[in-house]
Amino acid sequence: MLQQAGWDEVWEENFADFAGRGLKPARVLAQHRHSYSLWTEAGEADAELAGALMYRAEEGGLPVVGDWVAIRQYAPTDLAIITDVLPRKTKFSRKASGSVAEEQVIAANIDLLFIVCGLDHDYNLRRLERYLVAARQSGAQPVIVLNKSDVCANLEARVAEAEAVAGQVAVLAISAVSGGTGQNMPAETLLPLIVAGKTAALVGSSGAGKSTIVNQLLGAEAQATQPTRESDSRGRHTTTHRELFFLSNGGLILDNPGIRELQLWSQDSRQGNPQSAVDEAFPEIEALAATCAFRDCTHTAEPACAVQEALASGEIEEARWRSYLKLQRELRHAAAQVDPNLRRMEKERWKKLCSGVKRNQKRR
Repeated sequence: MLQQAGWDEVWEENFADFAGRGLKPARVLAQHRHSYSLWTEAGEADAELAGALMYRAEEGGLPVVGDWVAIRQYAPTDLAIITDVLPRKTKFSRKASGSVAEEQVIAANIDLLFIVCGLDHDYNLRRLERYLVAARQSGAQPVIVLNKSDVCANLEARVAEAEAVAGQVAVLAISAVSGGTGQNMPAETLLPLIVAGKTAALVGSSGAGKSTIVNQLLGAEAQATQPTRESDSRGRHTTTHRELFFLSNGGLILDNPGIRELQLWSQDSRQGNPQSAVDEAFPEIEALAATCAFRDCTHTAEPACAVQEALASGEIEEARWRSYLKLQRELRHAAAQVDPNLRRMEKERWKKLCSGVKRNQKRR
């Protein structure tokens, strides 16, 4: 039963200590306001958090959909009590809404991340870049899914634009509603990518068609859907909670409510490298930066800057360069909020940058 939810020898080994305490493994299928739905060795079960777990859990450490947890349950019909969360293999996170620097984990232990973008008013290359950075941080393999190809008059151009920012990430154009002919590939095209025992998640804005894709993959109306507004293609939050579904081929798919604002969260700050996900999402800029005359080039005022030369020649688009700088700043700021050492380094970096600009202005 547990294998159906992705349980394997690695998880078995990680659970050894908990098994010695008489606890049982389970996977979180859905998270509600005050309770959870789990998949256990006996099937589905309702669960609540142990008070001790709520007390000792660090930021972002409470269970989310996709987590493997340790539970105390004396009979299959009893309410399960979640006592521990197993270390996560991957996690897709964002900065929680508001001014407080906190991590919000959206989904855990995801193997494949479908970044869904509608080919209507929802289409936005800068947003795709942001999602790609968050996906790189998560540890899951990203795939860009351009939905609603049936309403796109210039499909080939849109796909080419997405591929230009995707790097090595696959870009698939589908129509979850009317797919099946010509370039309008159906949502079922995604099914072979989700192999048995692996978990995929759908992320994107409201109205992008995530729940419709889930229904097509399941072959049933498991998730409620609503049409988007014609004026701006905005969708309402039809999906109100995250939920994990079992697919007929043995894989699992996780549907998410639409994300209104994806603020980046620096998961690499403890390793002192909050920029790595941005560098991976903008490989052509990172490659050019490595050829600048100065190792610590800021790509603003230094001579023989390969990045500035590429911008001048049109090799790099101005919009993509500005997006790169914006995402770098955002990740540095997020990392500095939770790491005093990085906060000090960031302050020194800005002092050096300002001094360089002033020296350059004096020379002129």
